[in-house]
Amino acid sequence: MGEHKDASRSTETPQRADAQRNRERILAVAVTELTRDADTPLSVIAKKACVGQGTFYRNFPSREALVLELYRYEMQQVADSADQLLGSREPDRALREWMDRLTRFSMTKAGLADAIRQATSGPDSPGKPGHGSLIEAADRLLRACDGAGVIRPGVTADDLILAIGGLWQLDPAGDWQPRATRLLDLVMDGLRVGAPGREEGGGPAS
Repeated sequence: MGEHKDASRSTETPQRADAQRNRERILAVAVTELTRDADTPLSVIAKKACVGQGTFYRNFPSREALVLELYRYEMQQVADSADQLLGSREPDRALREWMDRLTRFSMTKAGLADAIRQATSGPDSPGKPGHGSLIEAADRLLRACDGAGVIRPGVTADDLILAIGGLWQLDPAGDWQPRATRLLDLVMDGLRVGAPGREEGGGPAS
């Protein structure tokens, strides 16, 4: 009896892992295809993700479900990366790299704008996911930088989001990367001015 239970458990984990890989593959294909064309048929996404129709619809029973999960998934990936970066980078370097990830998310969001609008425009449609996890992630990064004395004191997550609001004006179909890099470097330079751990000229304090 015990052997039967152990055998059952041994097959469950690979099955769950395979199902998770299928789901993530669908999401990876969907972000590319729906950013390119909000009206891409779900059958095309399933085919490019190399999953059958049954597998696709078990994960995402409708276009709305796919689009909203994609938006939520991409946003959560960015939020979760804050702690990963803080665990492997100096706080200000972690903040700068996180802003790059936020930029890529904002370009995805802009490219998916039509699909998101379609998914949330009906009278019974679910609302668009909130940005609370991103605000909390930004707050953790800023508090770490503040504690290390590498940015000016008192900067809030709301301040940061407003400061980089120009990202949302970039064209996701254009050559947005160089402009985004310049904008974020300017924002980061501004955050470092007046940091207690730096001299007036911007170098480390002695």
